[in-house]
Amino acid sequence: MSPIDKKRLADFQVIAQWVEPGERVLDLGCGRGVLLEYLKQKKSIYGVGVDIDFDKILSCVKRSVPAYQGDARTILATFPDGAFDRVIFSRTVEQLDDAGTILAEGLRVGKQVTVGFVNKGFWVNRLCTLFKGRRVINEVYPKPWYETQPTNSFSVNEFEEYCNARKLVIENRAFLAGDWRSECSVFPNLLAGYAIYDLSSID
Repeated sequence: MSPIDKKRLADFQVIAQWVEPGERVLDLGCGRGVLLEYLKQKKSIYGVGVDIDFDKILSCVKRSVPAYQGDARTILATFPDGAFDRVIFSRTVEQLDDAGTILAEGLRVGKQVTVGFVNKGFWVNRLCTLFKGRRVINEVYPKPWYETQPTNSFSVNEFEEYCNARKLVIENRAFLAGDWRSECSVFPNLLAGYAIYDLSSID
């Protein structure tokens, strides 16, 4: 298993702790359906994926994971209020145009929204910007800027400011250190490589 696969598994394990058996789960930006497959095995969920990449949708089908091809905003608009118990954005929010609006739609469609993201404020990212004047290149960011899709990365503090501004309830949160395996218990905006939040809206 590659280092990045090990990091992704840690993400899955945290999310699985928050998912109740049999939940209806919508995974936006589901990729090849690996997370939904994992949750089906561990928690017997009913899962549906969404991704814009047709090849990734084919991979979902091979895993027996139902999936739609399309963008998150369009697919969310087709679902009624409360259609799912949980909507997951795992390393997806930073790829979205108008992320705040789409997260709000996620909270309309799902009773809870789970968000996982790479922490822009992680100390390695800060040092690379400070001393090299460029984005870090590693297993998390393996490609230079000109070979990647546009991203709007953000820090732990910025995300919590967003939650406070939108009056969202943080039901759970987990911070992983730079290895994405061990827990980060202090100064997460500086020391956490990855953050995962479970959100709900105030009724």
